[in-house]
Amino acid sequence: MKFLDQAKIYVKAGDGGAGAVSFRREKFIEFGGPDGGDGGRGGDVWVECVDGLNTLIDYRYQQHFKAQKGVHGMGRNRTGASGEDVVLKVPVGTQILDEDGETLIADLTAIGERVLLCKGGNGGFGNAHFTTSTNRAPRRANPGLEGEERWIWLRLKLIADAGLVGLPNAGKSTFLAATTAAKPKIADYPFTTLHPGLGVVRADGREFVLADIPGLIEGAHEGVGIGDRFLGHVERCRVLLHLVEGTSEHAGKAYKTVRGELEAYGHGLEDKPEIVALSKADALDPDTLKSQKERLRRACGKTPLVLSAVSGQGMEAALRGLLAEIGTADEEEKAQAAPAAEWRP
Repeated sequence: MKFLDQAKIYVKAGDGGAGAVSFRREKFIEFGGPDGGDGGRGGDVWVECVDGLNTLIDYRYQQHFKAQKGVHGMGRNRTGASGEDVVLKVPVGTQILDEDGETLIADLTAIGERVLLCKGGNGGFGNAHFTTSTNRAPRRANPGLEGEERWIWLRLKLIADAGLVGLPNAGKSTFLAATTAAKPKIADYPFTTLHPGLGVVRADGREFVLADIPGLIEGAHEGVGIGDRFLGHVERCRVLLHLVEGTSEHAGKAYKTVRGELEAYGHGLEDKPEIVALSKADALDPDTLKSQKERLRRACGKTPLVLSAVSGQGMEAALRGLLAEIGTADEEEKAQAAPAAEWRP
Protein backbone atom coordinates (compact mmCIF):
# COMPACT_ATOMS: atom_id res chain seq x y z
CA MET A 1 0.00 0.00 0.00
CA LYS A 2 1.35 3.40 -0.96
CA PHE A 3 2.01 5.70 1.99
CA LEU A 4 0.16 9.00 1.71
CA ASP A 5 0.19 11.43 4.61
CA GLN A 6 -1.50 14.49 3.10
CA ALA A 7 -4.61 15.03 0.98
CA LYS A 8 -6.86 17.93 0.03
CA ILE A 9 -10.55 17.10 -0.31
CA TYR A 10 -13.89 18.82 -0.89
CA VAL A 11 -16.82 18.04 1.39
CA LYS A 12 -20.43 19.17 1.13
CA ALA A 13 -23.38 18.46 3.37
CA GLY A 14 -26.78 17.69 1.85
CA ASP A 15 -29.32 20.40 1.07
CA GLY A 16 -32.61 20.33 2.90
CA GLY A 17 -35.74 19.24 1.03
CA ALA A 18 -38.37 21.81 0.08
CA GLY A 19 -41.73 22.00 1.82
CA ALA A 20 -44.85 21.04 -0.12
CA VAL A 21 -47.90 23.09 -1.05
CA SER A 22 -50.82 20.69 -0.91
CA PHE A 23 -54.51 20.67 0.02
CA ARG A 24 -56.64 17.83 1.25
CA ARG A 25 -59.06 16.64 -1.43
CA GLU A 26 -61.54 14.03 -0.24
CA LYS A 27 -65.12 13.31 -1.08
CA PHE A 28 -67.72 14.59 1.41
CA ILE A 29 -65.12 16.82 3.17
CA GLU A 30 -66.05 20.35 2.28
CA PHE A 31 -63.08 22.16 3.77
CA GLY A 32 -60.04 19.89 3.61
CA GLY A 33 -57.43 22.50 4.35
CA PRO A 34 -53.68 22.50 3.69
CA ASP A 35 -51.70 19.30 4.27
CA GLY A 36 -48.27 19.99 2.72
CA GLY A 37 -45.46 18.30 4.69
CA ASP A 38 -42.03 19.62 5.58
CA GLY A 39 -38.88 18.76 3.65
CA GLY A 40 -36.30 16.34 5.03
CA ARG A 41 -33.00 17.45 6.52
CA GLY A 42 -29.80 17.12 4.48
CA GLY A 43 -27.13 14.67 5.57
CA ASP A 44 -24.06 15.74 7.55
CA VAL A 45 -20.38 15.15 6.81
CA TRP A 46 -18.42 13.52 9.65
CA VAL A 47 -14.81 12.47 10.11
CA GLU A 48 -14.21 9.40 12.26
CA CYS A 49 -10.95 7.97 13.57
CA VAL A 50 -10.86 4.19 13.05
CA ASP A 51 -8.48 1.32 13.65
CA GLY A 52 -6.73 -0.60 10.87
CA LEU A 53 -5.64 2.38 8.75
CA ASN A 54 -2.15 3.87 8.54
CA THR A 55 -2.34 6.00 5.41
CA LEU A 56 -4.62 8.47 3.63
CA ILE A 57 -4.41 6.61 0.32
CA ASP A 58 -8.23 6.37 0.16
CA TYR A 59 -8.34 10.12 -0.50
CA ARG A 60 -5.84 10.02 -3.32
CA TYR A 61 -8.34 8.82 -5.93
CA GLN A 62 -11.52 10.42 -4.62
CA GLN A 63 -11.43 14.04 -3.51
CA HIS A 64 -15.13 15.00 -3.52
CA PHE A 65 -17.56 13.81 -0.86
CA LYS A 66 -21.20 14.92 -0.80
CA ALA A 67 -23.88 13.90 1.67
CA GLN A 68 -27.38 13.00 0.46
CA LYS A 69 -30.01 15.70 0.00
CA GLY A 70 -33.22 15.71 2.01
CA VAL A 71 -36.40 14.52 0.26
CA HIS A 72 -39.07 17.11 -0.49
CA GLY A 73 -42.21 17.19 1.62
CA MET A 74 -45.44 15.66 0.24
CA GLY A 75 -49.17 15.88 0.71
CA ARG A 76 -51.08 14.23 3.55
CA ASN A 77 -48.65 15.94 5.95
CA ARG A 78 -45.84 13.62 4.91
CA THR A 79 -42.38 14.83 5.89
CA GLY A 80 -39.54 14.05 3.49
CA ALA A 81 -36.87 11.59 4.51
CA SER A 82 -33.58 12.98 5.85
CA GLY A 83 -30.48 12.51 3.74
CA GLU A 84 -27.85 9.97 4.75
CA ASP A 85 -24.65 11.19 6.38
CA VAL A 86 -21.18 10.77 4.88
CA VAL A 87 -18.51 9.45 7.27
CA LEU A 88 -14.87 9.87 6.27
CA LYS A 89 -12.70 7.25 7.96
CA VAL A 90 -9.15 8.31 8.81
CA PRO A 91 -6.24 6.73 10.74
CA VAL A 92 -5.20 7.68 14.26
CA GLY A 93 -3.12 10.85 14.30
CA THR A 94 -4.92 12.66 11.48
CA GLN A 95 -5.17 16.43 11.66
CA ILE A 96 -7.94 18.32 9.86
CA LEU A 97 -6.90 21.74 8.57
CA ASP A 98 -8.84 24.48 6.85
CA GLU A 99 -8.27 25.33 3.20
CA ASP A 100 -5.41 27.67 4.10
CA GLY A 101 -3.46 24.67 5.40
CA GLU A 102 -2.72 26.36 8.73
CA THR A 103 -5.98 26.70 10.70
CA LEU A 104 -6.43 23.54 12.77
CA ILE A 105 -10.03 22.27 12.86
CA ALA A 106 -9.48 19.01 14.76
CA ASP A 107 -6.74 16.63 15.83
CA LEU A 108 -7.90 13.00 16.02
CA THR A 109 -5.66 11.02 18.36
CA ALA A 110 -7.96 8.27 19.66
CA ILE A 111 -9.97 5.55 17.97
CA GLY A 112 -13.68 6.40 17.87
CA GLU A 113 -13.32 10.19 17.86
CA ARG A 114 -15.82 11.89 15.54
CA VAL A 115 -15.89 15.46 14.27
CA LEU A 116 -18.73 17.19 12.43
CA LEU A 117 -17.25 18.94 9.41
CA CYS A 118 -20.33 20.18 7.56
CA LYS A 119 -23.90 20.42 8.83
CA GLY A 120 -26.77 19.49 6.55
CA GLY A 121 -29.40 22.06 5.63
CA ASN A 122 -32.76 22.06 7.42
CA GLY A 123 -35.83 21.08 5.43
CA GLY A 124 -38.32 23.76 4.41
CA PHE A 125 -41.75 24.10 6.03
CA GLY A 126 -44.77 22.92 4.08
CA ASN A 127 -47.90 25.07 3.73
CA ALA A 128 -49.58 23.24 6.63
CA HIS A 129 -47.06 24.93 8.93
CA PHE A 130 -48.30 28.43 8.00
CA THR A 131 -51.97 27.88 8.84
CA THR A 132 -53.34 30.59 11.15
CA SER A 133 -56.75 31.65 12.37
CA THR A 134 -56.90 34.31 9.67
CA ASN A 135 -55.13 32.43 6.88
CA ARG A 136 -56.80 29.04 6.61
CA ALA A 137 -55.39 28.15 3.19
CA PRO A 138 -51.77 29.35 2.87
CA ARG A 139 -50.27 28.79 -0.54
CA ARG A 140 -46.61 29.14 0.28
CA ALA A 141 -43.87 26.81 1.48
CA ASN A 142 -40.19 27.26 2.29
CA PRO A 143 -37.36 25.85 0.21
CA GLY A 144 -34.77 23.78 2.04
CA LEU A 145 -31.57 25.40 3.30
CA GLU A 146 -28.30 24.66 1.55
CA GLY A 147 -25.80 22.37 3.28
CA GLU A 148 -22.39 23.64 4.32
CA GLU A 149 -19.43 23.04 2.04
CA ARG A 150 -15.68 23.54 2.32
CA TRP A 151 -12.25 22.42 1.18
CA ILE A 152 -10.09 20.84 3.87
CA TRP A 153 -6.65 19.31 4.25
CA LEU A 154 -6.12 15.94 5.89
CA ARG A 155 -2.62 15.57 7.33
CA LEU A 156 -1.42 12.39 9.01
CA LYS A 157 1.13 12.56 11.82
CA LEU A 158 2.07 9.13 13.06
CA ILE A 159 1.67 8.49 16.77
CA ALA A 160 4.84 6.98 18.23
CA ASP A 161 6.58 7.09 21.60
CA ALA A 162 10.08 7.52 20.21
CA GLY A 163 11.47 8.74 16.90
CA LEU A 164 14.70 8.16 14.98
CA VAL A 165 16.42 11.14 13.37
CA GLY A 166 19.73 11.57 11.60
CA LEU A 167 21.45 12.03 8.27
CA PRO A 168 20.83 9.53 5.45
CA ASN A 169 22.66 6.23 5.99
CA ALA A 170 22.99 6.84 9.73
CA GLY A 171 21.61 3.36 10.48
CA LYS A 172 18.05 4.32 11.41
CA SER A 173 16.34 1.61 9.37
CA THR A 174 18.85 -0.98 10.58
CA PHE A 175 18.13 0.02 14.18
CA LEU A 176 14.39 -0.29 13.55
CA ALA A 177 14.80 -3.71 11.95
CA ALA A 178 17.05 -4.95 14.78
CA THR A 179 14.70 -3.88 17.59
CA THR A 180 11.26 -4.51 16.07
CA ALA A 181 9.49 -6.88 13.69
CA ALA A 182 9.38 -4.17 11.01
CA LYS A 183 11.16 -4.88 7.74
CA PRO A 184 12.24 -1.54 6.28
CA LYS A 185 14.32 -1.30 3.14
CA ILE A 186 18.05 -1.28 3.96
CA ALA A 187 20.78 -0.46 1.43
CA ASP A 188 24.16 1.29 1.26
CA TYR A 189 22.99 4.43 -0.55
CA PRO A 190 21.32 7.63 0.71
CA PHE A 191 17.55 8.02 1.04
CA THR A 192 16.82 4.32 1.17
CA THR A 193 13.87 5.24 3.39
CA LEU A 194 11.35 7.35 1.47
CA HIS A 195 8.34 6.87 3.74
CA PRO A 196 8.03 6.78 7.54
CA GLY A 197 7.96 3.39 9.21
CA LEU A 198 6.67 2.16 12.56
CA GLY A 199 7.65 -0.75 14.77
CA VAL A 200 6.83 -2.00 18.27
CA VAL A 201 9.84 -2.41 20.56
CA ARG A 202 9.67 -4.90 23.44
CA ALA A 203 12.27 -4.37 26.17
CA ASP A 204 12.36 -5.09 29.91
CA GLY A 205 8.78 -6.33 29.84
CA ARG A 206 7.47 -3.09 28.31
CA GLU A 207 6.48 -1.99 24.84
CA PHE A 208 6.70 1.27 22.95
CA VAL A 209 6.26 2.40 19.36
CA LEU A 210 9.34 3.51 17.44
CA ALA A 211 9.12 5.68 14.30
CA ASP A 212 11.72 5.88 11.52
CA ILE A 213 11.64 8.80 9.07
CA PRO A 214 13.68 9.64 5.96
CA GLY A 215 17.09 11.17 6.56
CA LEU A 216 17.73 14.90 6.76
CA ILE A 217 20.46 16.74 4.88
CA GLU A 218 21.66 20.32 5.08
CA GLY A 219 19.05 22.64 3.61
CA ALA A 220 16.16 20.19 4.01
CA HIS A 221 13.96 22.99 5.39
CA GLU A 222 14.44 24.75 2.04
CA GLY A 223 13.42 21.68 0.06
CA VAL A 224 16.85 20.14 -0.49
CA GLY A 225 16.72 16.35 -0.78
CA ILE A 226 13.19 15.23 0.03
CA GLY A 227 12.62 18.15 2.39
CA ASP A 228 11.66 18.08 6.05
CA ARG A 229 7.91 17.48 5.76
CA PHE A 230 8.30 14.00 7.25
CA LEU A 231 9.45 15.56 10.52
CA GLY A 232 5.74 15.96 11.26
CA HIS A 233 5.66 12.24 12.03
CA VAL A 234 7.95 12.66 15.04
CA GLU A 235 6.21 15.75 16.44
CA ARG A 236 4.14 13.57 18.77
CA CYS A 237 7.12 11.54 20.01
CA ARG A 238 8.16 11.85 23.65
CA VAL A 239 11.86 11.35 22.93
CA LEU A 240 14.19 11.41 19.92
CA LEU A 241 17.06 9.00 19.28
CA HIS A 242 19.60 10.91 17.23
CA LEU A 243 21.86 8.52 15.35
CA VAL A 244 25.17 9.87 14.05
CA GLU A 245 27.07 7.70 11.60
CA GLY A 246 30.45 6.73 13.00
CA THR A 247 31.94 6.34 9.52
CA SER A 248 31.15 9.95 8.57
CA GLU A 249 33.94 12.47 8.08
CA HIS A 250 33.16 14.42 11.26
CA ALA A 251 30.55 13.17 13.75
CA GLY A 252 30.23 16.59 15.40
CA LYS A 253 29.43 18.38 12.15
CA ALA A 254 26.92 15.67 11.19
CA TYR A 255 25.16 16.14 14.53
CA LYS A 256 25.01 19.93 14.15
CA THR A 257 23.60 19.62 10.62
CA VAL A 258 20.60 17.63 11.81
CA ARG A 259 20.10 19.85 14.87
CA GLY A 260 20.05 22.88 12.60
CA GLU A 261 17.29 21.32 10.50
CA LEU A 262 15.26 20.45 13.61
CA GLU A 263 15.50 24.04 14.83
CA ALA A 264 14.58 25.39 11.39
CA TYR A 265 11.52 23.14 11.32
CA GLY A 266 10.38 24.19 14.81
CA HIS A 267 7.07 22.87 16.21
CA GLY A 268 8.84 21.98 19.47
CA LEU A 269 11.15 19.31 18.01
CA GLU A 270 14.27 21.16 19.13
CA ASP A 271 13.07 21.06 22.75
CA LYS A 272 12.26 17.35 22.93
CA PRO A 273 14.41 15.03 25.06
CA GLU A 274 17.22 13.64 22.94
CA ILE A 275 19.45 10.60 23.22
CA VAL A 276 22.56 10.86 21.04
CA ALA A 277 24.27 7.72 19.80
CA LEU A 278 27.25 7.03 17.56
CA SER A 279 26.16 4.26 15.21
CA LYS A 280 28.04 1.68 13.12
CA ALA A 281 30.66 1.20 15.84
CA ASP A 282 31.50 -2.25 14.43
CA ALA A 283 32.96 -0.61 11.31
CA LEU A 284 35.44 1.59 13.24
CA ASP A 285 38.89 0.85 14.59
CA PRO A 286 39.52 1.82 18.25
CA ASP A 287 41.39 5.07 17.44
CA THR A 288 38.74 6.31 15.01
CA LEU A 289 35.96 5.34 17.41
CA LYS A 290 37.59 7.31 20.22
CA SER A 291 38.11 10.34 17.97
CA GLN A 292 34.56 10.36 16.61
CA LYS A 293 33.07 9.86 20.05
CA GLU A 294 35.00 12.85 21.39
CA ARG A 295 33.93 15.03 18.46
CA LEU A 296 30.31 14.09 19.02
CA ARG A 297 30.60 14.71 22.76
CA ARG A 298 31.87 18.26 22.17
CA ALA A 299 29.09 18.94 19.67
CA CYS A 300 26.16 17.71 21.78
CA GLY A 301 27.53 18.54 25.23
CA LYS A 302 27.10 15.06 26.70
CA THR A 303 28.62 11.63 26.41
CA PRO A 304 26.99 9.80 23.48
CA LEU A 305 26.08 6.15 23.41
CA VAL A 306 28.11 3.87 21.17
CA LEU A 307 26.08 1.23 19.40
CA SER A 308 26.03 -1.18 16.53
CA ALA A 309 22.79 -2.69 15.27
CA VAL A 310 24.77 -5.43 13.53
CA SER A 311 26.75 -6.69 16.53
CA GLY A 312 24.23 -5.60 19.16
CA GLN A 313 26.70 -3.35 20.98
CA GLY A 314 24.95 -0.66 23.03
CA MET A 315 21.48 -1.60 21.80
CA GLU A 316 20.17 -2.56 25.23
CA ALA A 317 21.44 0.67 26.76
CA ALA A 318 19.75 2.70 24.01
CA LEU A 319 16.40 0.99 24.50
CA ARG A 320 16.55 1.42 28.26
CA GLY A 321 17.38 5.09 27.80
CA LEU A 322 14.34 5.51 25.55
CA LEU A 323 12.13 3.70 28.07
CA ALA A 324 13.36 5.95 30.87
CA GLU A 325 12.58 9.13 28.91
CA ILE A 326 9.15 7.80 27.90
CA GLY A 327 8.37 6.95 31.52
CA THR A 328 9.41 10.43 32.63
CA ALA A 329 7.20 12.03 29.99
CA ASP A 330 4.24 9.85 31.07
CA GLU A 331 4.66 10.90 34.70
CA GLU A 332 4.77 14.57 33.73
CA GLU A 333 1.58 14.21 31.68
CA LYS A 334 -0.19 12.50 34.59
CA ALA A 335 0.97 15.22 36.99
CA GLN A 336 -0.38 17.92 34.70
CA ALA A 337 -3.69 16.12 34.23
CA ALA A 338 -4.24 15.38 37.95
CA PRO A 339 -5.34 18.89 39.04
CA ALA A 340 -7.82 19.09 36.18
CA ALA A 341 -9.35 15.74 37.15
CA GLU A 342 -9.90 16.87 40.75
CA TRP A 343 -11.49 20.19 39.84
CA ARG A 344 -15.21 20.58 40.52
CA PRO A 345 -17.42 23.44 39.33
